[in-house]
Amino acid sequence: MMPPYAALILAGGQARRMGGEDKGLVKWAGHPLVTWVHAALLAQTPAPATVLLSANRSFAAYAALNFTPLPDLTPDFAGPLAGMEAGLVACPHDWLLVVPCDAITLPPDLVTQLWQAAQAGDAASAVCAGDWHPSVVLLHRRTLPSLQAYLSGSTRSIRGWLAGRAHQTVSFAAALPNLNTLAAVAAHLPLSVVV
Repeated sequence: MMPPYAALILAGGQARRMGGEDKGLVKWAGHPLVTWVHAALLAQTPAPATVLLSANRSFAAYAALNFTPLPDLTPDFAGPLAGMEAGLVACPHDWLLVVPCDAITLPPDLVTQLWQAAQAGDAASAVCAGDWHPSVVLLHRRTLPSLQAYLSGSTRSIRGWLAGRAHQTVSFAAALPNLNTLAAVAAHLPLSVVV
């Protein structure tokens, strides 16, 4: 049986492709993206015991949504790996599930499938409809020293860091939304219309 775990929503970037708007707070179907992701996490079996939010601005807005923003420990918007670092430091459990703030739908068995695969090492990430999503990843807390050492170098690539780990991938049939621009958010069909 999977032990208790934490989930981390990554919303700490500069959102350049969102015209500077805080991506997690961009609304889709009437609600901020981050609230859709939170609901998708709570629908996992088992649901996370703790939900963390990586954010480097809009603290009051996230607090109003009942999130406690977790800023990066590495300065200057060092990317999603810096959010993962802060999440692993704050994680009260052995395992941390990481998802981006536009992952408004998730496979219902995401965490259990990743956890089963991660038993062969210390990390497992998702391949959805043939596309690798390295930011949808389950990490053991023992990955923290390796991540911090990687962040101290000149590169900030999740793919590059995972390539050096005992890392597994898990394939899922369903595609994940790729809501990287305001136009993509506007064009995405509401959940009730998606077939």
